[in-house]
Amino acid sequence: MAGDRYVVLGLGMPRSPWFRSVAQWATSGSLPVEFVKVVSVEELHARLASGRRFSALLVDGAISSVDRDLLDRTRSTGCSVIVTGDDRRDWEDAGADAVLPGAFDQRDLLDALRGTSVMIGRADVSAVAAANPGAAPAAWRGRVAAVCGPGGTGVSTVAIALAQGAATDVRNGGLVVLADMARPGEQAMLHDARDVVPGIEELVEAHRAGAPTGADIRGHTFHVESRGYALLLGLRRTRSWSALRPRAVEAAVAGLARSFRVVVADCDADLEGEGDGGSADVEDRNAMARCATAEADVVFAVGVPGLKGVHSLVRVIGDLMASGVDGARIVVVVNRAPRGHRARAEIARAIAELTPARRKGLASPVFLPERSIDAHLRDGTRLPTVLCAPLTAAFDEVANTVERNAPAAPEPVAVVPGSLGHWGDDEAEVG
Repeated sequence: MAGDRYVVLGLGMPRSPWFRSVAQWATSGSLPVEFVKVVSVEELHARLASGRRFSALLVDGAISSVDRDLLDRTRSTGCSVIVTGDDRRDWEDAGADAVLPGAFDQRDLLDALRGTSVMIGRADVSAVAAANPGAAPAAWRGRVAAVCGPGGTGVSTVAIALAQGAATDVRNGGLVVLADMARPGEQAMLHDARDVVPGIEELVEAHRAGAPTGADIRGHTFHVESRGYALLLGLRRTRSWSALRPRAVEAAVAGLARSFRVVVADCDADLEGEGDGGSADVEDRNAMARCATAEADVVFAVGVPGLKGVHSLVRVIGDLMASGVDGARIVVVVNRAPRGHRARAEIARAIAELTPARRKGLASPVFLPERSIDAHLRDGTRLPTVLCAPLTAAFDEVANTVERNAPAAPEPVAVVPGSLGHWGDDEAEVG
């Protein structure tokens, strides 16, 4: 159609040769391109949010702020992404629609635009949400368990017990990892880890603009010989959460699930997002917990008995449900539970009456008895089986139930001849 052209945003390094070349091709009319230069990532986001429609973003991969998050946000507006200038990373896996060499010509750029972008008319200035290309078939992934709860309830200990129990199952082949995804990461202290790197920070950074192999991902962990699982160390400083980008965190969790049969994530119970309080920074701060609970097959909500303990536990369950976790995927764990059946029944009844998830398939709580485990943690020995067995049994039961109830992929349906209608005589004459 006359007047249609590709509207291309350009974000490059200072004095990039291709930046001037594309501008010359667009100005001379040798390419059907309108080239819009942007000088910073902030200006790029402002352009994308302006309501104008763009065909593609041509970006220099050598820019440090170009990562999985930037590519994902750009593509969510219907603007395709073409990366050039950096062939050291797997940009297509990071979300780029096409990759060009550092020195490309007019034909290379035009072929990339034709294969990934749409032309835009002169009068078309409204933003249009473009559907992403069909997702590739899902690759194999292991099971993911997230363990969270109020402070002081033994969340980290429960995560250790669950990882140890999963590691004893021969079906998992020893491929079990305990990932410390809490902001004040304490698994390094509980395991007496002498090394502080690598950890979650390095793993997330490796997923910012690439796709590490399973061997690379497992190389970020430490093997806990006495308990049979691998350990991914957490943040070395609480404030380091600001270096973790949400999309990279999601990719890191997915990478762990592709590399291990069971992933146990020790995370916070703070799941507040931008939609709850209006702060994007708060959502980024809670990225690890939000991602772990969203991707988990089973979420363990850990609490303790008592008036305050039950109140805090019910609040955590409500927060999980509000963040989108189905009640059928939540396992309530009452740590340091009393021995008496009557006392346990009263706790279970109180949780059922108070929790907002009681009508959504919430199972009966798992009660863990009081045990002194400081010596086991200090000496690095195995935790008592009485703590591990109930957790692994609940994990297998809920995970199997979730898998059975998962909606099956739609199958092709045969088209009955004549069911799609036909051209009438009048319509045929008009055509």
